[in-house]
Amino acid sequence: MKIIILGAGQVGSSVAESLVSEANEINVIDTDTRRLRQLQDRLDLRTVVGNAALPSVLRQAGAEDTDLLIAVTQSDQTNLCACRTAETLFKIPTKIARLRSADYSVHPELLDAKNFAVDFSICPEQIVTDYLLKLIEFPEALQVLEFADGMVSLVAARAVAGGPLVGHPVSDLRRHMPEIDARIAAIYRRDQPIMPTGETLIEAGDEVFYLAATRDIRQVMTELRRRDQPTRRLMIAGGGNIGSRLAEVAQDRYQVKVIEANETRARDLGSALNSALVLCGDATDETLLSAENIDDMDFFLALTNDDENNIMAALLAKNLGARRVLALINRRAYADLLQADRIDIAISPAQVSIGSLLAHVRRGDVAAVHSLRRGAAEALEFVVHGDASTSKVIGRHIHELDLPRGASIGAIVRGVSQDTPGASLRLGQVLIAHGDTLIEAEDHVILFLASKDLVPKIERYFQVGLAFF
Repeated sequence: MKIIILGAGQVGSSVAESLVSEANEINVIDTDTRRLRQLQDRLDLRTVVGNAALPSVLRQAGAEDTDLLIAVTQSDQTNLCACRTAETLFKIPTKIARLRSADYSVHPELLDAKNFAVDFSICPEQIVTDYLLKLIEFPEALQVLEFADGMVSLVAARAVAGGPLVGHPVSDLRRHMPEIDARIAAIYRRDQPIMPTGETLIEAGDEVFYLAATRDIRQVMTELRRRDQPTRRLMIAGGGNIGSRLAEVAQDRYQVKVIEANETRARDLGSALNSALVLCGDATDETLLSAENIDDMDFFLALTNDDENNIMAALLAKNLGARRVLALINRRAYADLLQADRIDIAISPAQVSIGSLLAHVRRGDVAAVHSLRRGAAEALEFVVHGDASTSKVIGRHIHELDLPRGASIGAIVRGVSQDTPGASLRLGQVLIAHGDTLIEAEDHVILFLASKDLVPKIERYFQVGLAFF
């Protein structure tokens, strides 16, 4: 595909890196020459310096024959104006806009073809907030990702000594829980992927990815580690876009304290929140954390805009007795270095939110995409179309499929219907994948890919043959 990305910030750079690796032709527009130079030094793409909403700049980036526009600048107004310009002057088929303000979700008619002509909108801050809420709800997990409108979950958890399944083969999972069907999709051991068989032993320290019906994920997790006490008390460092959103939605379910360094911002946040306690101070101040009983906190989340501050605050909170700590880290090298060390969870906001964009870029009918292990792996939900003569997967058992090494089917959701585009999915039947599972037309097939390099092969494999058309 030929793609124009507006904005070379964290989201735009992450999207560009992901899509360039899949042999797309990428043009990136930004006003910051330094950012564009750094991006071009790392990736095989073209850059244009200028205002992304101007027709002349879009034309310079090749808008006349572009397939997809991804507008992810920091400005909602720029993103909206660019989409309208792209539609009116260049007839770009698909336009995705990043919209940080919640006002536009209240008035979706503003985004239709007659107005700003936005085909899909995303709010990375809201996506990250929803992601964090899942981790708070399941404190033992490293990742909790949903498919098929929440019917199926993919969970990553670290196996610890003393877990019922630790030291035992994967096949024992069924024996331990005969009433629950679950599938261990992959194991990462010392950062190397293992595609497990029934005989694979689970070791303490393994990062285990498993798929199960959402209602069963907590029980499966208890096989890998003893269940932690439920989360009751949160401390959030940073009252910015993500911190304030999280505090607002969490305050009714948990005891929440927020530490914000900016006095004006802290005062405004204190007025906006009903029951959360807002403190003005430095989250790396040992005296402040101790005075606010950090050792009683179930979860400490460092969510400021500064990677180094987040790292230091999380390390300090852990050292002072917080049960579980999380740091928001934009630089991927930092996140890779710190994950599973003294910091329990290190997440990249751009990698968390990128899946919403990738679902609209992937070839074939892709319902969901989730980036795993900070972009190294991926999970996809394909909707399979056609019949046995036009599809390589329909009418075949899973053991008959010629999937590339490192790719595995974890679950199938059958009988899903959707009356109108954008409507919620109707409940279907969750089938955890086994070798004798037969794939039928319109099934939602959920795959785990141990490496992003497998994406093009999987896309081709699941595409419908020309006879279908």
